[in-house]
Amino acid sequence: MANNLEKYQNLPFHPTMEKVVDILRKKTQNEDPIFFRLVVSYFFSKIASMMRVHVQLADNQKIPVNMYAINLAPSGSGKGHSIAVIEENIISAFRTKFLEITFPQVAAKRLLKLANQRAVRDNTDPSEELERAVAEFEELGTLLFSFDSGTAPALKQMRTKLLMAAAGSMNFESDEIGSNLTGNTEILTAFLELFDMGRIKQKLIKNTRENVRSEDLVGSTPTNMLLFGTPTKLLNGSKTEDEFYEMLETGYARRCFFGFSRVRKSQTGQTAQDLYDLYHDASISKFLMQLNDKFGLLSDPAAFHQVLNMPHDVLMALYDYQLACQNFADTLSEFEDVRKAEISHRYFKVAKLAAVYAYIDKAVHVTMDHLNYAIAMAEMSGDAFKEILNRDRPYVKLCHYICSIGKELTHADLTEDLPFYKGTEQAKREMLNLAVAYGYKHGMYIASNLVDGIQFYSGKKAKETNLDEIIFSYSKQLAKGYVPKVAAFSQLDRLVNANGYHWVNHHFRDNYRDADHVIPGCNIVVLDVENSISVDMAQHLLKDYTYLMHTTKRHTPTEHRFRVLMPLSHHIELNSRDFKEFMLNIFQWLPFEVDDQTGQRERKWMTCKGNYWYNNGELLDTLQFVPKTKKADDWKQLIAGQTNLTHLERWFINESANGNRNIQLSKYAFMLVGMGYDGDTIRSKVLDLNSKIAEPLPEAEILSTIMVTVAKRLYSKGESS
Repeated sequence: MANNLEKYQNLPFHPTMEKVVDILRKKTQNEDPIFFRLVVSYFFSKIASMMRVHVQLADNQKIPVNMYAINLAPSGSGKGHSIAVIEENIISAFRTKFLEITFPQVAAKRLLKLANQRAVRDNTDPSEELERAVAEFEELGTLLFSFDSGTAPALKQMRTKLLMAAAGSMNFESDEIGSNLTGNTEILTAFLELFDMGRIKQKLIKNTRENVRSEDLVGSTPTNMLLFGTPTKLLNGSKTEDEFYEMLETGYARRCFFGFSRVRKSQTGQTAQDLYDLYHDASISKFLMQLNDKFGLLSDPAAFHQVLNMPHDVLMALYDYQLACQNFADTLSEFEDVRKAEISHRYFKVAKLAAVYAYIDKAVHVTMDHLNYAIAMAEMSGDAFKEILNRDRPYVKLCHYICSIGKELTHADLTEDLPFYKGTEQAKREMLNLAVAYGYKHGMYIASNLVDGIQFYSGKKAKETNLDEIIFSYSKQLAKGYVPKVAAFSQLDRLVNANGYHWVNHHFRDNYRDADHVIPGCNIVVLDVENSISVDMAQHLLKDYTYLMHTTKRHTPTEHRFRVLMPLSHHIELNSRDFKEFMLNIFQWLPFEVDDQTGQRERKWMTCKGNYWYNNGELLDTLQFVPKTKKADDWKQLIAGQTNLTHLERWFINESANGNRNIQLSKYAFMLVGMGYDGDTIRSKVLDLNSKIAEPLPEAEILSTIMVTVAKRLYSKGESS
């Protein structure tokens, strides 16, 4: 299904905002603009809502502008620094003038009007009513330009003050929201209702002499909200994360703009002189000063309560965007209801933000440019919200933690260090199993080791093998002078086909080959085959894998001796003991016997002139054979019950567990044809192998399908010979 929002992906951002963002990126040495764009837009909205700017949509519907933003970025991204720059250098003039001049003047006019209304209604003296109104207004406390926490009674008190003044907005700005989310549930519950129109239902309280129920003033109080912090604190798999996603489901998903950065993108290649020039750049200081003065003028009482309309073409473009959002939301699964809600309501947030940009630019109405700037922010926000919804699950975090900590961990360590590692022992085991499975698919392996009854876990992220960087060493001597090399796999025939060299699939300290000088690190394994199978048959069995096969010095047409070089899917670094077990696991997996005394890291091989063959296929799965991992343990447990089988039989039986039994038995039969067996022997071997499968096929099915095809092949083979 086509994405109806694709045409909105490359719209420009607001120019003034982008200039500020560029300055913040330089000052914080952070190249990622997402956090800064959202922060700057929030403070633009804060200015406009304090001045009670509205946007007029269809049917004379006037919507107060405001913004809710949830902005997550890793530690060190410059969150606090950037906000300090904005507050001190960009909006300080607005704040001072608004609090000291605009708000008092607007409030005085509003209180006079309110006193006259009450006097007419209650047939009382207007001057006395004004005196009481002013006293009530003063008792409500000082207007806060912003606050980072609070209680429901305090919120109601401040809202009453704003209603009496008919000016200003409530601005909730909380740092490190992961730590402060649960402590602000009262405010968040109230803000949920206040977003759209700045209205909220009053709570019914008992009227007593000590607690007199106040007059219910009619009006709206715009609210702005900026929640920011690190993703790891908020999305930590604990109760905090659960409450956050519940908050999104109850309505914050559709109300908020989102920012999300996983890593800090630092500027590179800078010098001390570059930093000096940045910190002493007069042009930046001049621009910020001019912007501060501009915003100071926006707080003039004459600019109060502007209503910005959308011309017909802009309004039609907004409706087009609304329909595109709705159509795309309809394509999503019913299980993506939170994301559907966010997408379906983007147009409403866009309408408010477009009016904010128009007010900042001192425009007489919302232009098409302002609408596009707002849509660009909404689409950036939508991408961030999608990443938030696709956050790492607890088992993913567990896998990354174990593989990055660099030491062995017990259940006690995990419980103490990770807030999401919780629940019953069974739940924890299930989380570990999921972590192991995730790691296996993403190049990480988790090993477990039982010591004195205590389970220890360790892990490592494996580096994927680059076929142009195969590790090996070579020398003319037995132990000394081993030259470390890295070369393309496609060129290894030049190594194995040379004369008189010894080579190893590891590097060595001091170029000296022995167990104590091995440098851990390997991405290719070598298999020695001593007349247990023919070259042709080995090639047939390994046809799905990448390999270089070459004959050795003692190879003859009747006694096949050769080596198989198989690149690993991932680079491994194992100690001597674990490497031996790793190789033993590979030896047991193979469909033919090899020299099982070649599992040492320091094992060398001789080069010699001979025949060689390359094959392109999948790389040998490293993680299946790493010792003490669940994958390797499962494999060892499987073959422990197959000691009565040959390598070849085990290969086909285990393959039949992963695919069609008839297909695997057919492959086995056709291989026997290639090995020169007659029909009776092939039938006997196929039926015998079938009897060893957990769920064998009916004998009649084998005779009527597989053996009929075998007979035809034997007949064709006889004719051709």
